[in-house]
Amino acid sequence: MDKIIELRNITKSFDGEVVLDNISLDIYDNEFITLLGPSGCGKTTTLRLIGGFETPDSGDVLFMGERINDVPPHKRNVNTVFQRYALFPHLNVFENVAFPLRERKVPRAEIEERVEEMLAMVALKGFEHRSVTSLSGGQQQRVAIARALVGKPRVLLLDEPLAALDLKLRKDMQQELKNIQKATGITFVFVTHDQEEALSMSDTIVVMSEGRIQQIGTSLDVYNEPQNAFVADFIGESNIVDGVMLADRSVSFSGHTFQCVDGGFGKNEPVDVVVRPEDVDIVPEEKGMLRGVVTSVTFMGVHYEVIVDIGGFKWMIQTTDFVDVDEHIGLFIEPDAIHIMKKSEYSGLYGDYASFSNEFDELSDAESEGAE
Repeated sequence: MDKIIELRNITKSFDGEVVLDNISLDIYDNEFITLLGPSGCGKTTTLRLIGGFETPDSGDVLFMGERINDVPPHKRNVNTVFQRYALFPHLNVFENVAFPLRERKVPRAEIEERVEEMLAMVALKGFEHRSVTSLSGGQQQRVAIARALVGKPRVLLLDEPLAALDLKLRKDMQQELKNIQKATGITFVFVTHDQEEALSMSDTIVVMSEGRIQQIGTSLDVYNEPQNAFVADFIGESNIVDGVMLADRSVSFSGHTFQCVDGGFGKNEPVDVVVRPEDVDIVPEEKGMLRGVVTSVTFMGVHYEVIVDIGGFKWMIQTTDFVDVDEHIGLFIEPDAIHIMKKSEYSGLYGDYASFSNEFDELSDAESEGAE
């Protein structure tokens, strides 16, 4: 695929605070790429730089190989769908979608053809004469998407467009957006803080924290092969413990030596060890590689979330097997369930579910005090 957008050594500050710290990123033609991270990580600023709503303090934004740092938004072949859809309340659905074409003096027959095509694509055929104020949030979003796409931009920027929708509608729209992107072949750059949204929709995920890119990869890459403790914790749930690589494919943690599938580390090198909660099997205590005491159990519908105290470190286990609080259990972990990461600035900050467990204790204590 061809590169369509290149960010080169971009730095951006607001009021003396660095929001983007020397980031570089390539975005390809016909790609669905998601900028993912917590509030304040720089993802929306990155989107606004691509759209022309901000200019970098240093570095370059390239579009099809040409520098566009100072090109205004309306002269870029890029369109944006904001979280607030910014529809025109005095115009009906058809005229909202047609607006950018009328501004460009496109012939009437072509406007009608392209608007009808877009409304069919976003499942709003027959809504042409409806007032946009009478539509549901999901329908208004579809109008905003149709309006953004009707001009056939090379790139569509989407700034948390699903945030205002309820859970079921949000999931429906995730699939619709992916289908629209495939049907049009337009590059989508999507911003979200929702990990599940990113994993389900994206060709490429860019994980950001504190103004820096932490990892770029496919959904499988960032979930199964996180590069540091921040990524491992932010993408799904993770048990992250201190370990030591004894040799290639051999790691020691939590008082036990495990076989793993990773290598290339120094002998006796301190490492971070990631084990996903769904990759741990609960076994009788005497058969466990690790042994611990259950401190809480939460039914999640499909599975139980079990917090287990192992030597003072709280693990999370996701299982369909019921165990009870205070039960002594064993844990069995397969070699390919163990992922090894180099130590980083995020080591020791994530992966212990003590706070998760303590919340239940505090709630229980509060309820007990209230009853006394």
